[in-house]
Amino acid sequence: MTKLRVLILGYGEMGHAMEYLLATRHDVRIWNIGTVVKGSHTTLEEEVAEAQVVLFCLPVNPHHEIASRIEPHLPAGSVCLSIAKGLDESGRTAAQVFEHTLGGKHHYGVIYGPMISEEIRAGRHAFADAVLSDAADFEVMHSLFRGSTLVCQQASDMHGRSWSVILKNVYAILFGVADELKLGDNMRGHLMVTAIAELSGIVQSFGGQAHTPYSYAGLGDLMTTATSADSHHHELGCKLARGEWSDISGEGVHTLKMVEKFGVFDWRAYPLFKLSRDIVTAPETLHERVGEYLDYLRGMESCPI
Repeated sequence: MTKLRVLILGYGEMGHAMEYLLATRHDVRIWNIGTVVKGSHTTLEEEVAEAQVVLFCLPVNPHHEIASRIEPHLPAGSVCLSIAKGLDESGRTAAQVFEHTLGGKHHYGVIYGPMISEEIRAGRHAFADAVLSDAADFEVMHSLFRGSTLVCQQASDMHGRSWSVILKNVYAILFGVADELKLGDNMRGHLMVTAIAELSGIVQSFGGQAHTPYSYAGLGDLMTTATSADSHHHELGCKLARGEWSDISGEGVHTLKMVEKFGVFDWRAYPLFKLSRDIVTAPETLHERVGEYLDYLRGMESCPI
């Protein structure tokens, strides 16, 4: 097994989870905002200069600032990886930030799939797609996670997978709504099938591949986020249905705002996506909107607009 020098950026739940996966087999250094937590040097730039893999365990918002900061110090042949499943304040994915700051100069990639940090740290298996700007870097990925409980497979369509893993949070909210309203397990089946179908259409509108959402980054992560007892987005849907509207927040809520603000795609063309948007935007209309959607499914009215 090849021992790698790995620099983890961010020491929250996923930073700790990645340390758990990697520390016994690799030379792991850790930087949290403002300080080197574990390493041989005192500055981020010095640690970056020795890293073969830089693992962004940070929200997507600081990606641009930090990637721009470390870009001049990245060694030749190193690779930057992100697990961030959100959009920044400019409506960009982590992959788009990397493409802008590192494209043509350094290698980069994203790792997406059902990877609940608590389960990783409990020694349970996790699963992910790894999509890289240079497919040859998958040998590095193989060395990075070989022997760990993270099963990481090589994948393609970086932007399609990025949007699948980000937009799934929007759909996951509706599973919480449906469960709280006791609409039943059959409704869950409908939500899963329809969400993946809509994701496929959205991904294709970006030039992605139709089958991409049927992956760890899409279906796998949606299943986990939509049904896990610890899922923030599922619980948010439950709270909305209960009339608890004091803290409507999270990656899915932010994604809805960014999609609408920047006109990322025509969200009105996707009834289930629109239902989630309407409920989050005006939770007081939740019962009315859900009723209209069910009438639409029964063919009693036209597609809700």
